[in-house]
Amino acid sequence: MNGVINVYKEKGYTSHDVVAIVRKTLNIKKVGHTGTLDPDAEGVLPVCIGQATKLADYIMAERKSYTAEITFGAETTTQDASGDIIKEYEYTFDENRLREVIDTFKGEQTQVPPMYSAIKINGKKLYEIAREGKEIERKARKITVYDIRIAEINPPNKAIIEIDCSKGTYIRSLCSDIGNKLGWGAFMSSLTRTASGKFKLNEAVKLDELKDAAERGETEKFIIPPDDVLGGYKRVTVSEKADKYLYNGGKIYGGYLKYDKKPSDNEIVLGYDATGRLVGIYLYKFDEEKKNYFIKPVRLML
Repeated sequence: MNGVINVYKEKGYTSHDVVAIVRKTLNIKKVGHTGTLDPDAEGVLPVCIGQATKLADYIMAERKSYTAEITFGAETTTQDASGDIIKEYEYTFDENRLREVIDTFKGEQTQVPPMYSAIKINGKKLYEIAREGKEIERKARKITVYDIRIAEINPPNKAIIEIDCSKGTYIRSLCSDIGNKLGWGAFMSSLTRTASGKFKLNEAVKLDELKDAAERGETEKFIIPPDDVLGGYKRVTVSEKADKYLYNGGKIYGGYLKYDKKPSDNEIVLGYDATGRLVGIYLYKFDEEKKNYFIKPVRLML
């Protein structure tokens, strides 16, 4: 059993809870999620099973989409509704000003991750340090907000925004930064992840649905094969004579390679054996000495 399940994580569950439930439901040991969602958040959480756990990094690298509610007029310790209010603001709601400020958050930028996050510094998670009442300096990280738009405005203190962004973007921090730039203060009051790469909210399965399917022996319909998950990569097929080198992680040169569309130098590709089975993720590269292209393994799926 190998593949990815597009799970709808409901509020109240941690991402670790979801992994544990999927593991028990499918009776399989190798299970891992592809990016933490806070307990108060809901939405898309791709869960890898079997050999597909080796794909987690590639899924996490994909862009994400969210719908978030911002509440203006206050800041909290956690930048979301779970924290204590530490500052309140008096302000006059101005829709035009809100739209102007929202637009300034499009594009590449740096973001300081929140103290209440799972990032580790010196072996300790930031939220553990925060719970001790401490705050330490965090390095700003590069992120990209591909698009941010207002979906709904509910004066005098709420708005719903939709965000398409790179991995590693903290929506809580984004909401807080918007409030700071407005001078109104703000925190994130709800969050739904609507997409993670190719995984969409309207195709996600709730845990109860998965459990019911398991009782009927019908879970396979929810398991997306690794080939489909990695559909954006070019495919390289190896001739039968070179199959053993493919399985053993060796380099395989151009004479043994077939492809529908030739990759570029230093491009990540999918490697298939002569029977059409996905063997792993490979780097397609040019050998200057031999004047020939080859593939070498990045991650085997065997």
